[in-house]
Amino acid sequence: MKMSMAKIKQQALNLEKYTKRDVRTQFGALCWRRRNGKVQVLLVTTRKSKRWIIPKGWPQDGATPAQAAITEAWEEAGVKGKVRTICIGIFSYLKGLPGDETLPCVVAVFPVKVTSLANDWPEKKMRKRKWVSPKKAAALVSERELAGILLSFDPRDT
Repeated sequence: MKMSMAKIKQQALNLEKYTKRDVRTQFGALCWRRRNGKVQVLLVTTRKSKRWIIPKGWPQDGATPAQAAITEAWEEAGVKGKVRTICIGIFSYLKGLPGDETLPCVVAVFPVKVTSLANDWPEKKMRKRKWVSPKKAAALVSERELAGILLSFDPRDT
């Protein structure tokens, strides 16, 4: 059964306790490939909670958003590939901080066509990676907006 975008609703972030300066921007990489004619996407686990997510991280001095996304794909998943410079979606989440504090983040997502995966990469000992269908990926991630991006992903549009 295909999940429709109308059924995916992001829970609104409660920003009452935050100021505009508290919201942070990150850049994510939706890494994909074709296997046997079907699109697969690559998920990685977070370092602490081990939830499934796409590679993502902070802006980098001197790098475009797309360049920052491909750098994160390398560091977190050992991905080498071609990144597109067009953002295909945005999702939000609350990043856990030490203690019980959280920081609201907005992530701009860039597609990366994977050409190869390294056997060794900077965060190999901290993360797992997994190839799955976009539908399966949408079911594995916690962020509803990200699930919507995964469900609607079509590499022909990139």
